[in-house]
Amino acid sequence: MKHLAAYLLLGLGGNTSPSASDIKGVLESVGVDADEERLEKLLGELNGKDISELIAEGSSKLASVPSGGGGGAAAPGAAAAGGGGDAAAEEKKEETKEEEKEESDEDMGFGLFD
Repeated sequence: MKHLAAYLLLGLGGNTSPSASDIKGVLESVGVDADEERLEKLLGELNGKDISELIAEGSSKLASVPSGGGGGAAAPGAAAAGGGGDAAAEEKKEETKEEEKEESDEDMGFGLFD
């Protein structure tokens, strides 16, 4: 990712075809070492391609990916709420018992931040 970021920065600066030494120079200027293998692979993949076209193509692919929504989680919660009041009351009793258990730990004579 750092190699791609340096490549894109050089492209924004006007260098339409950055070399390995150009990318290494950008990375070294911020104290990061370049990985030769990854750098060569990146340059091989991007050789002869226009970055603007690649970004546009990637953006169109990402637009078709579903990003999810908040509506799916509400349906199971609504179904559980309609199940009956007895289950809710029983659940509340269990929570109260758990809280009492947790509070009893404080009587041991020490705390987390003592």
